[in-house]
Order: sequence, then C-alpha cells, then structure tokens
Amino acid sequence: MSIIIVTGSAGLIGSESVRFFCEKGYRVVGIDNNMRETFFGKAASTEWNRDRLLEDYGEKYIHHAIDIRDREAIAHVFNTYGKDISLIIHTAAQPSHDWAASDPHTDFTVNANGTLVLLENTRLICPEAVFIFCSTNKVYGDTPNYLPLNEQELRWEIDETHPYNKGIDEKMSIDQTKHSLFGVSKVAADILVQEYGRYFGMRTASFRGGCLTGPSHSGAELHGFLSYLMKCTMTGTPYNVYGYKGKQVRDNIHSYDLVNAFYHFYQNPRVAEVYNIGGGRFSNCSMLEAIQECEAIADKKLKWEYQESNRIGDHIWWISNIEKFKSHYPEWNLTYGITDILKEIFTHNVGRWV
Repeated sequence: MSIIIVTGSAGLIGSESVRFFCEKGYRVVGIDNNMRETFFGKAASTEWNRDRLLEDYGEKYIHHAIDIRDREAIAHVFNTYGKDISLIIHTAAQPSHDWAASDPHTDFTVNANGTLVLLENTRLICPEAVFIFCSTNKVYGDTPNYLPLNEQELRWEIDETHPYNKGIDEKMSIDQTKHSLFGVSKVAADILVQEYGRYFGMRTASFRGGCLTGPSHSGAELHGFLSYLMKCTMTGTPYNVYGYKGKQVRDNIHSYDLVNAFYHFYQNPRVAEVYNIGGGRFSNCSMLEAIQECEAIADKKLKWEYQESNRIGDHIWWISNIEKFKSHYPEWNLTYGITDILKEIFTHNVGRWV
C-alpha cells in the first residue's frame, strides 16, 4: 500500500490532505506537534482537528506528535515505511511575518531546517517519492508593492492593460526585496526543494500560495485571514485592519482546491517545479470587501478599527497567475469562490465559535 506522509497534518492544508487521500483509500501518516498553539496561543490549537481526523479515519490515519526538526524522530518515521512512501506533502511551518521577528531562530529552524530534514530523509530512504512543499507568495517579498496600482472605492487594482492583470506569475524576481524574516525562511525552504529536484533528480514542487483558507483553519490574529475575520464577526471580537486603507487585495484558494492541485501533480509529477497557486481572478477580495461579505453571511456587524501602519512585508495587491499550473494540468479547476468559502467557514464553525 502506498503511504502518504503529511506534515502539519492537523492544520488547514495538512488536514485537508489527510482527508483527501484517506478518502481515496491511501494510508496517511501525519506529523504534527501542535506548534501552532505555541505560535499563536490556545485559541489556535489544532488538537480539535487532530482528534477529528483520528475519529473519522481510524487505522487509515496514523498520527505522530513530533517536531520536523527532530532528525532522529523523522528518520524513524521514514525508515518505518521505507519505499512504501510515495508522496510527502510538507505543510508544517511557522506562518506569520510578525511572529518570525519575535523569534527568528525558531522561525528559521522550523521553516528551513525542518524542510531540509524532510528532503534528506526522502532522498536517502524513498527517493522515488514525490515531494510537495507548501511555499508562499511571500518569497517575492514586497516587490509586488511597486506595481502601478489604481485606487478604487473598495480595493486597489491594476490596470487592465498591465501584464500582471491576470495575476502575478513565476517570473517575478525574489531578489532585492524586503521579505520579512518569515519570507526569508520560506525562500530558503523553497530553494532547497527546487535544488533537491535539480541536483538529485527528485520529483519536487514548490507551490507558492496566496491566501489559503477553508473551514478547518484555526485562524488567529497573526495568521488565517478569512477564518479569523469570520470568527471575529460571529463572536463580536474586535478586529484590526492594518494599513493600505483596508483596500489591500488577496486571492484566496480553498484548501480542497489546493490539495486537489497536489493530487494532480502527484499523478503526473515533474522535477523541481515552481507554481504560483491561489484563487486568481476567480476568487479574490479586498479587506473591505471581505468585511462586507462576512457581515452579510453572519448577519452581524464586525467591530473593527483601522491602524495606519501596515505589516512589514505585507502586500498591497496580490492575485496569483495560475496559468502555468493549468497548462501542465488542464483537468484541474478552481471550484470555490469567496462567497462559497466564507459561507462554509460560517456553517462549519457555528458550533465551535458561537
């Protein structure tokens, strides 16, 4: 039986990966020690999601509460399953700009060193396996902020004649830009994943995501845009909007659509690929537009305040150009728009949040 290893398996993309592959009959080995609670506090704990996976999938899902930086423990997991491992989906990370600046050593060792540990075990133990890395659009730093943007009533937008009107593609440079320390640690991991593909001929891919979202997100103030926004709307928790007049734009991809993209790559893998992946023009919104959507769905007013200072390294406008991935895997499509995503976050979490 093919074994799928998923790191960060109780998080948003990790748990979606567990569900997706368990439903297809694979045995999934999850690695997650709930560091999200360490990063963002008790409210961000993923234990509820881990327990739900164990309950739903029984012996199909095996959970290991270990740290991806622990070379001995990770080697033990890989050696246990050996060449039966056919896919590694690496989603474990420290995901916040602001948190990274508070503890750069932990941020870098989790994001960069942890990725190296996983890649090296893959190379030594199951080199034929496919390695998929959940990277980020933050590898481009603040370069997107120098695009010529037009201010509209509710959002910043790029001119229809601009080459990036369909979204930002993989040709944008990752050099000579302010990344934030989080962005730097993810760049290191992203390039490691590429290099193990190019140097060793391994089948690797870095998926540079925009905003990743869905009902299983343990959203917190420092990470989890739509999930935390809906949670604040539903519970009456005050919300802060940071900079850019609240008109900053993000594309948002549902966790199912992203994991389905992983599946398409797994079925027909390539070497050392890089893909910008997100909601593209199909699924995007500004901060102000997202607030309006949440208020309409929850039938409540959000208590929010505007802070003039933006977060360091934050993008004013990001929409992913996903045409490269679609050209390689034309049968894959986005299925969730912004309203669909927010309605699902609302309905799935009424019992937890209200």
